[in-house]
Amino acid sequence: MKFKTAFNARCNDFVSLRQPCIPHHICRAICNLIMFVFQREHQWGLNTYLYAPKDDYKHRMYWRELYSPEEAEQLVALISAAEKNRVEFIYAISPGLDITFSNPREVAALKRKLDQVKEFGCRSFSLLFDDIETEMCPADKQAFSSFAHAQVAITNEVYQHLRDAKTFLFCPTDYCAAFCNPNVPQSSYLQTVGEKLLPGIDILWTGPKVVSNKISVESIEEVTAVLKRPPVIWDNIHANDYDPQRLFLGPYKDRPTELIPKLRGVLTNPNCEFYLNFVAIHTLATWCRSSAAGGGSGVEMGYSPQGALTLALSDWLQELMSADQPGGACRSARLRKAPQPDEESMQTDAAESLYIPGPGENPLYTAEPLTPDDLNLLSDLFYLPYEHGATARTMLEELDWLRTHREAAAAQTEEWRDRAGKFDGMCDAVVQMFNRLSNAPNRSVLYDLYNYICDIKSGVGLARAYVKTLGGQDQPSAQTLTDDPEPWGFRGGLSGEFQRMLPGHGNRDLFKRPPMTAVYCVRPYCSGDKVEVQKIFKEMQRREEQSHKLISDSLSSGDVAPSPQCALVVEDDIGVCGYALALTDAKQAAATEQRPGSDTLLKDYPSLVVVQVLPRVTDPSPARRMVTQLLSSVRSSGSRGVFCELRQSDRRMLDFYSKLGSFEHFPVDRSLAQDAVVMATKFQ
Repeated sequence: MKFKTAFNARCNDFVSLRQPCIPHHICRAICNLIMFVFQREHQWGLNTYLYAPKDDYKHRMYWRELYSPEEAEQLVALISAAEKNRVEFIYAISPGLDITFSNPREVAALKRKLDQVKEFGCRSFSLLFDDIETEMCPADKQAFSSFAHAQVAITNEVYQHLRDAKTFLFCPTDYCAAFCNPNVPQSSYLQTVGEKLLPGIDILWTGPKVVSNKISVESIEEVTAVLKRPPVIWDNIHANDYDPQRLFLGPYKDRPTELIPKLRGVLTNPNCEFYLNFVAIHTLATWCRSSAAGGGSGVEMGYSPQGALTLALSDWLQELMSADQPGGACRSARLRKAPQPDEESMQTDAAESLYIPGPGENPLYTAEPLTPDDLNLLSDLFYLPYEHGATARTMLEELDWLRTHREAAAAQTEEWRDRAGKFDGMCDAVVQMFNRLSNAPNRSVLYDLYNYICDIKSGVGLARAYVKTLGGQDQPSAQTLTDDPEPWGFRGGLSGEFQRMLPGHGNRDLFKRPPMTAVYCVRPYCSGDKVEVQKIFKEMQRREEQSHKLISDSLSSGDVAPSPQCALVVEDDIGVCGYALALTDAKQAAATEQRPGSDTLLKDYPSLVVVQVLPRVTDPSPARRMVTQLLSSVRSSGSRGVFCELRQSDRRMLDFYSKLGSFEHFPVDRSLAQDAVVMATKFQ
């Protein structure tokens, strides 16, 4: 099967076939934009387009309804344009909101709808069951043993009905590891899908999370084993439909090219705004052409996210500086030219209208041309969901330092003045970038971009004024110091107020104090992690007072292997920084350590867990996540309870387990390690 590399349309700016109130010429203009997408896909080496816009009523909410003649005309044009550009057009339908799986009339309606699209010339299809309720109606509960069996049954029937489908994709309800209970290998839903779904059907998967920070080879191998086929990655790394204030202009990254031979394809779900997906699609295309995919002309060996970004921004600069817009009819009407005056009259009018400022008057405003540095800055300010770009991080760090050391501002220390000047220069660069972008010839890109750059310019301006106030350069700003700012001086909205009232609001800020940008990734332990776990164990041994050996030490040192599906590690930007391991039956390990008195403990708590993280992990949530997942796996094995052994000197982990709320102190027998503290929890 040909490796699928493309993007899918699920956002407002792509297709609006559903809305009868939209004038026909506007719909046609939007379709013209998508046709331009096909040309660009072909130019960059991408080969697939998944049509799944949620603002096409008849794709999701009114999936039973057939397309009208006018809508059919537009879809036929799209399918034909895709074929002309050698792009595979996949039509997706999402009936999961209200379908009754056991009703033959519902199945017939689904077949009838896809038969209509097939008549349009479409040969590839997809059934999507994402983002729906998992509770079946009473009729389906009588007909199917599980939700997965219901979905698989109707998908197989539709697939067989279409017979000669070139490609058929299935999106499961549990489409990422975070949705799987208790985990990917033990998910009964995924097991049913893998075993029962016909082998010719490919399965969409977003990775560890809905918006995955990283997708590892090990995680793909894990889900492949359960699905009994390589997945098609449906990547949300550049999706911004969940937050109207976010835009992502960073490169496609943290997906090693070693994934390519282990996948059936990669689809990217991009920003909602059409013209702002240049970087997302361009860098994905570079990734796909990398050496792991067989190499390609003009592509260096391997894939460098920064190199791919530089290449994309260089090409995007040319487009921004061009006034000739593909699909420009969507943004402006085409007007008939009025009769033109003769050339001599035009020259006279131009000469009369030319204004030349006199002495002492304001000079004419002239916009400087956009530069590569401007686009690099733009990308840094709107980078990726889990990280800011380098300049954005530096600005946050500098502002935090200046605010924290404001007593140095009063003393006018040289360091404070220098850093304040550096911050002011970076703020000025943002303003200049805004001015040059606002006057770039490509107005279509500007229309999509303007709200974002206007917002960041406003935020930077407030911070700049605040720093100048601290340094005594300006009077206190009315917007930064007042208790009653105007609406434009703060980020409001009902959604934001709800979030600020909830516990933990702000925990996902990418900038924390002390300045850090680390994002923690919890993933299954693999054989290659053994050395890293041993390093952490030895490091913590050096830090703690050591006396008697604990039962759990044999797990951490690698002398005893953890039970299947009972081992996790946590990574940050540096590497593995913690682990959680478990034995579902610790009796043999206790006997090896000559702990005969442990029988009383093991009777009610037969399983052992050990968790350790390095001191640089100041956030307790990664360890808490590991414990939660580990306990779920241990419980699934049939265990009655679990215990952990800690040294009295390990105050950090003692505090951690105490605050979990589920672990309680267990009376220590003298036959156990004399300096050990045992905590345990029973499964209900």
